Amino acid sequence: MCGINGFNFKDEKLIQKMNGSIKYRGPDDDGFFVNGYFSLGQVRLSILDLSQKASQPMISENGRYIIVYNGEIYNFLELKEELRKKGYKFKSQSDTEVVLNLYQEKKEKCLEKLNGIFSLAILDQKNRSLFLARDRLGVKPLYYFWDKKRFIFSSDMKPILKEKSVFREIDFTALNCYLRFLYVPEEKTFLKQIKKLKAGHFLILKDNKIKIKKYWEINNFKDKFNNFSEAKKAVKQQVEKSVARQLISDRPMGIFLSGGIDSNVILSVISNNNLLGAGRKIKTYSVGFETDAEKEKFNADFNLARQSAKFFGTDHHEILISDKMIYDNFEEVVRKMGEPFSNFTNFSVYFLSQIAKKKVAVVLGGDGGDELFGGYPRYYYSRLISYYQLLPKFFRYFFLDKVGIKLFGNKFKKFSAVGLDKFLAIRMQGNKDIKKILKKDFFNVNAPEEYFAKFFNPPKTDDYEKNFMYIDLATWLIDESLLRTDKMTMAHGLEQRVPLLDYKLVELAFQIPTKFKIKGKNTKYILKESFKNNLPDFIYQAGKRGFFAPGAKWLRRGLKPLAYEILSPAYNKSGQEIFNFNEIKKILDNHINGKKYNLNLILSLMTFQVWQKHLLKDEF
Repeated sequence: MCGINGFNFKDEKLIQKMNGSIKYRGPDDDGFFVNGYFSLGQVRLSILDLSQKASQPMISENGRYIIVYNGEIYNFLELKEELRKKGYKFKSQSDTEVVLNLYQEKKEKCLEKLNGIFSLAILDQKNRSLFLARDRLGVKPLYYFWDKKRFIFSSDMKPILKEKSVFREIDFTALNCYLRFLYVPEEKTFLKQIKKLKAGHFLILKDNKIKIKKYWEINNFKDKFNNFSEAKKAVKQQVEKSVARQLISDRPMGIFLSGGIDSNVILSVISNNNLLGAGRKIKTYSVGFETDAEKEKFNADFNLARQSAKFFGTDHHEILISDKMIYDNFEEVVRKMGEPFSNFTNFSVYFLSQIAKKKVAVVLGGDGGDELFGGYPRYYYSRLISYYQLLPKFFRYFFLDKVGIKLFGNKFKKFSAVGLDKFLAIRMQGNKDIKKILKKDFFNVNAPEEYFAKFFNPPKTDDYEKNFMYIDLATWLIDESLLRTDKMTMAHGLEQRVPLLDYKLVELAFQIPTKFKIKGKNTKYILKESFKNNLPDFIYQAGKRGFFAPGAKWLRRGLKPLAYEILSPAYNKSGQEIFNFNEIKKILDNHINGKKYNLNLILSLMTFQVWQKHLLKDEF
């Protein structure tokens, strides 16, 4: 794992500045390459082959190709053997050299052979072209700037801004999406001139032109299994293969352990199959919260993880997060984000990574299980609505709709929504408050519809809930969950791998009938049943949980002064051009006084305020 940088002109000082701005991503080594027309840089977190032979930028044996690369290729030993048979020689034991030689052999078709997580750039010195690519599921980020003349890329937005000609103009369509969804969907970022290379895409820069092409997507949504036992067997086998494949490392490894199914499935596979070898304990890491209010509620997941660690006999480590820790580190965490995404889990992962890095260099996480196997409650509610909509129209209109609206108010209107409207009704923050806080010139009511319409025109499948899971996988998972995890773990030079997002498992998951994933109120049913005999009963029987922080309560107590400070017009003067701070104060007051739950909107505004303030001061 590393951080990569580069651009299509010569500037040794700039490439070193870019490397320096993300040195925390690669604390073990750094390097750069400059010729007359390109500059490449990399900061290295050594995971495979810790020697200098694996240092980057790495030059091919014939001197033509130079690579900077961030990631891990789990099948690199198999690919290395194939290349050896074709006459390629290797000086290192790294996966970087395998990727470099594979590109020399197959050019962009090399991506079809790679099983792993990565963002990479390969310079062809002979034809003066640059090849960039990002892994299928977008686990590793890759940003770029292009003004038809200068091309700059990086693992983060911050290094790109070291080039002073890059304008720091806010993209207000992105801001409108952020306030409604709490993240910015790809390819957009908060800055108009900086884009994300989409997951599963590659980019070629040649002759002052760029070409972007998709090399992977999920194409098969047809149900493959009629028999539940066969589907269950296939899931179990593929999960076990994925976990075993991702244990390759020359550095110590651990697991982010929650009280949920996903991380416990990963732990069970390692433990029950003795994948680390006899007598070796896997290190596990869990997070809890110091709070006087509803302590059991907010630490239920933490306590289950502790029980699980004891059950599997792990070397278990814990951290309790307090509101003071967040108060003291709020701005630092936002700086490490590089761009705003609003979720209190940011702090959980940040502090958890901090303690994990003391003992390990790699952790496994359970990301992706909910999107693949229908784990979120929203899928159950969506399915309930779908069933409701199968009732005769006259029956719904003359009885249920009228009664429902009378009993439940406007929330019941979700039951009448279809297609895109139904998705937005379930997933989007309300427009009413956002319209109040944004000044008129910056409010765009159509921004969400404009972005998400493509997922319904036409949908990937007629199975609404399967399409819903796909949309979450293609948007929220990549641009919020995985991005958050990458930024917060790499803030401490820690690599996280995601076994449940092995692309072969992803492809399999979307061929499994939804009825096998959601059974009544029981979500993620097939994954639970696949590993029922491998999990302790207290995990199997537990409901859906996560890093559920007491953020709303902390805002009313220890974080209250910080919230009022950050959400004042004096904190970030540029915010005065965008926001109505009188309305923001009302929203904050209502939350503090317990009149209305406004955590998501408040946190999103606080994060944006801190980010914009430091952006303009170049304090990243």
